[in-house]
Amino acid sequence: MEDVEDDGWQMVETKGNQFIVNSQPFYVNGFNTYWLMVMAADQSTRGKVSEVFQQASSVGLTVCRTWAFNDGQWRALQKLPSVYDEEVFKALDFVVSEAKKYKIRLILSLVNNWDAYGGKPQYVKWGKAAGLNLTSDDEFFSHPTLRSYYKAHVKAVLNRVNTFTNITYKDDPTIFAWELMNEPRCTSDPSGDTLQSWIAEMAVYVKSLDAKHLVEIGVEGFYGPSAPARAQFNPNSYATQVGTDFIRNHQTLGVDFASVHIYADSWISQTISDAHLQFTTTWMEAHIEDAEKYLGMPVIFAEFGVSSKDPGYNSSFRDALISTVYKTVLNSTKKGGSGAGSLLWQLFPEGMDNMDDGYAIVLAKSPSTLNLISLHSSKLAIFNSMCSWKCHWGCKKKNALETIIYHDDL
Repeated sequence: MEDVEDDGWQMVETKGNQFIVNSQPFYVNGFNTYWLMVMAADQSTRGKVSEVFQQASSVGLTVCRTWAFNDGQWRALQKLPSVYDEEVFKALDFVVSEAKKYKIRLILSLVNNWDAYGGKPQYVKWGKAAGLNLTSDDEFFSHPTLRSYYKAHVKAVLNRVNTFTNITYKDDPTIFAWELMNEPRCTSDPSGDTLQSWIAEMAVYVKSLDAKHLVEIGVEGFYGPSAPARAQFNPNSYATQVGTDFIRNHQTLGVDFASVHIYADSWISQTISDAHLQFTTTWMEAHIEDAEKYLGMPVIFAEFGVSSKDPGYNSSFRDALISTVYKTVLNSTKKGGSGAGSLLWQLFPEGMDNMDDGYAIVLAKSPSTLNLISLHSSKLAIFNSMCSWKCHWGCKKKNALETIIYHDDL
């Protein structure tokens, strides 16, 4: 595909509870592929990055969420605090430049809560190696030295000048948003105060370096102590004890939109059942309502999927889950609501079986899912091309093409 013209490739912004680009609505239609940077770090596997972007683009997907971190692990970006492998950084440069070629915007996550790709535990290991007396991985959020390590990483990434495009990351509209952390949890403080303090500091810090890009947190969406009436929507009682607090977290200065994950097969029961679909609808509708009523911002469902390893799994159920998510988003979109899009977990090209956690969707092997995604993309394309900012589907459409998009089976 041809490079996007610079004058037509502008930053995604928010206006009220909607995303906009060039003052027009922008609906998130995307996927996750977390391993892009590490595959790009080796010339023998770099082609997989182009392959997945090409396939995603061919079915109309326009946003990808991926890791802008790899701490102290295999093909590490950050080998030690503030010590970077230039070749791996160039690999991330390639990912960003290649995304632009295929008209795909990136949500870049800056650290992991989990130990995959280093994350919070690796920062604590570095702290201990430096002589700090640390007793819990959750001290990542509270110890000033570990906070400084994280801030230094944020600064290094945001100020990076792409060696392929010569554009500084913080100036590049290919980047949709910065994500503070993938699935932050602080179980040592169920009150949520520790994590809230970290979010408040880091959201403002990111904005101090880069006022142009949007910022989101990366939480899973669990309700905490500040909203006891909403706890009924949590998938289980444990969800209230992990130190996150959806509404409170997203009322933080510097946070531009809300993110939610959906994993009924992890949170409710691994065995596939219709209860998963019922939970998904209720979970999504609750968060869309919160985003409209309490937050006044867009919400995206930044991870959702079902594992092929689950008892009772079949591809028809996966399609039913995807359809449920898409339909719930569209029901909000048609009313001008806060439901602003979704990101599949996760899209893979062929030949990446060794990286598959059970959730991989290989379009070449999944024709029904490919058709489902393509259809959803077509519907959102109609929204994007025909709905002006003030319309919100309330205007009177006259020609047949415009009328058809009002139907409930859209």
